[in-house]
Amino acid sequence: MRELAVVIPVYNEAEQIARTVAAVEAALGDCSDLRYRFLLVDDGSADGSWQAISKLADDKPHLRGVRLSRNFGKEAALCAGLDLAEGVSCLIMDADLQHPPDVLPRMVALWREGYDVVEGVKTSRGKESLSYRLLAGSFYWILERLSGFSFENGSDFKLLDAKVVAAWKRMGESRTFFRGMSAWLGFRRVTVPFAVGERGAGRSGWSAFKLIRLAVDAISSFTSAPLHVVTILGLFLFLFAGVLGAQTLANKVRWLAVDGFTTVILLQLLIGSILMMSLGIIGIYIARIFDEVKHRPRYVIAEATASTGKDSGEPD
Repeated sequence: MRELAVVIPVYNEAEQIARTVAAVEAALGDCSDLRYRFLLVDDGSADGSWQAISKLADDKPHLRGVRLSRNFGKEAALCAGLDLAEGVSCLIMDADLQHPPDVLPRMVALWREGYDVVEGVKTSRGKESLSYRLLAGSFYWILERLSGFSFENGSDFKLLDAKVVAAWKRMGESRTFFRGMSAWLGFRRVTVPFAVGERGAGRSGWSAFKLIRLAVDAISSFTSAPLHVVTILGLFLFLFAGVLGAQTLANKVRWLAVDGFTTVILLQLLIGSILMMSLGIIGIYIARIFDEVKHRPRYVIAEATASTGKDSGEPD
């Protein structure tokens, strides 16, 4: 019999989480010879999410909840769930039902066929603002060009075999980008299309600022290409300076008086801007090195519900 841990990061989903668990149970109930359990990770919610999780854990022996000491972010909550999976395969999905449970039987079937990673790919992005779509599209386009991996319409909605989870746990970064790191692992993969569902309750915790911050973290953690861009800009300016220097010397030899004040100002502004941007890019990578050498944990667990260790379907 196959075993599966359903990992669900939770942030301010007090009104929704019980419905999500019920919907997942209904979907996985159609899968024969499958034992599953829930791992709900409360990422420092400010509402009653932990109370809702605790109540569910009291009613369902196959559900375990943990509460992080503060809001560490979705990536850290995912890490906590994967770390607590204890050697079984993991299904990762959101708590707001935008990852539709009706896709789960198909994902489980592909996993049984021998695929190690079954990942959901969006056929539609649901109700997102135009600015959010543009930011997301730009982020995926840049990341694909820099890393060589395509993340267009990708998601964290994935089913990972136990050996993939074990490989993930050996990756020791403090700051993680789950979507990129799971793609880097490789293994036998297959995609499942899905349409983003409607939120049952509450509102999205994502904003343009958080998306930009995620993009910076993802790019700096997954590729060093921006550092090479700095080198290329330096070479370009070196060649440009060589051409301009040759022209200046030629004009001096020919005794041609050239009014170069505007040119000098523009060059200073251009070079100054590139230098500042280059220092900023280098600073981002130095900050990442600083974070990594401190070896701080990705998350801190404040409390957890009592666990019976039972999977769904196990006899009492």
